[in-house]
Amino acid sequence: MGRTGRALAAAATLSLLATGCLGSKSDNGDANRNAQATNVTLSIATNAAPGGKNAKEAAWITSWVIPRFVEAEKAKGVTVKVTFQPSGVADEDYKSKIALDLRSHSGADVISMDGIWVGEFADAGYIRPLADLVGSKADDWDGWQQIPPSVQQLMAYNGKRYGVAGGTDGRVLYFNKKLFGQAGLPADWQPHSWADIVTAGQKLKALPGVTPIQLNAGTAMGEATTMQGALPLLVGAGSKIYEGGKWQGDTAEIRDVLGFYQQIYSSSLGDKTLQQEAKGRDESFAKFAKGKIGILLESDYLWRGVVEPKQGVAPMPDRDQTVGYALIPARTPQAGINGQDYVSMSGGGGRVVNPNSKFPQQAWDLLTFMNSAEATKAYLGGSAKITQRTDVNNEVLKNDPMLLFVAQKVLPLTAFRPGLAAYPAVSQALQQATLDVVTGKSPADASAAYGKAVVKAVGGAGNVASG
Repeated sequence: MGRTGRALAAAATLSLLATGCLGSKSDNGDANRNAQATNVTLSIATNAAPGGKNAKEAAWITSWVIPRFVEAEKAKGVTVKVTFQPSGVADEDYKSKIALDLRSHSGADVISMDGIWVGEFADAGYIRPLADLVGSKADDWDGWQQIPPSVQQLMAYNGKRYGVAGGTDGRVLYFNKKLFGQAGLPADWQPHSWADIVTAGQKLKALPGVTPIQLNAGTAMGEATTMQGALPLLVGAGSKIYEGGKWQGDTAEIRDVLGFYQQIYSSSLGDKTLQQEAKGRDESFAKFAKGKIGILLESDYLWRGVVEPKQGVAPMPDRDQTVGYALIPARTPQAGINGQDYVSMSGGGGRVVNPNSKFPQQAWDLLTFMNSAEATKAYLGGSAKITQRTDVNNEVLKNDPMLLFVAQKVLPLTAFRPGLAAYPAVSQALQQATLDVVTGKSPADASAAYGKAVVKAVGGAGNVASG
């Protein structure tokens, strides 16, 4: 079964459960179930396998988390046995597996999942709010103080926490300081509006052989168009793709986003052809690394994985001196979501407690142990990467100003994709809308076509905002 088939199968499984075709939800009992047990068995499931996919995570669980948690519980007078349920499969296959486990009231006690699955699993009855499972302990954990409220939303749905976020990321505007200098632009550039970005692009346009702005667009870029283009702009226009129970359809905010795309691509500030190439994103990375792109909207992955001086896929030996970074501005000051001046989008996953756990209180203890500062640092193993915890980030990122910038400045104002089954279809419609504009359609016409596609994707106009 191909990637699309697996995704559809997973979605179908969840849909059938939600409509009652695969059985009913279980009675999960009292949150204090077996709270005083002194002989406990627990298990952890994640899409990682020793020597295979995400081997580092698998090794951390088996060699650090399990033995240290067992030791800590023994000191409290609790004998606990913890097992690891590895997987090493495509994400869609893993999603199907844990969905079937939860549907049959089985599965591991602590389960890792992508943040964009949370709403879907919650609506299907697979997972429940932490407070329902473990009572006041869910709110009393001192770790919440170290996870920014914005990042907590990664594993939340309808205002309730369903799990604890793991590592995350953030999106910024990167720029080439050398090109900026040649164009008469400042090395400490920080735009305060979309107009400021366009103005900088117009100055960069005077440099021969340079694409002023790379803003991902089109269907060939896939989800990179949505996360590194359309959604950051949408929250900068003041709306999330899904809020208040409705999806954004043909709205003023969507038209604003598409209007900005038109500004970039109708005036040759961006490369239309690149957006339609099968490997356009990889090509954009290579061009940025070679000093052929002035401004590029990307996640911190560009810094640590693409242009990293020694091991990046497009290494820049002078990265630290040449590459600048700035917050993504709202359309105009205070026009972003929550009245923000600056915005971002983030991704990531986390872990939940299985509602069917025989030992929910102890499973919560294991989950919080895995998200402690000590455990989080042990998982990093000395590497510099953004985590969910502010205290850990301040310590492990102190020698990497860019990643620390994301952790301290970007994460508090970021937003996340909705964890709902309809999201992929909405994302594809949004990608098509950007392609329509890049290839010459007006923002109004592209938005109207997008709106019709979204109505079809989410089950009717009643689920879509318009106007």
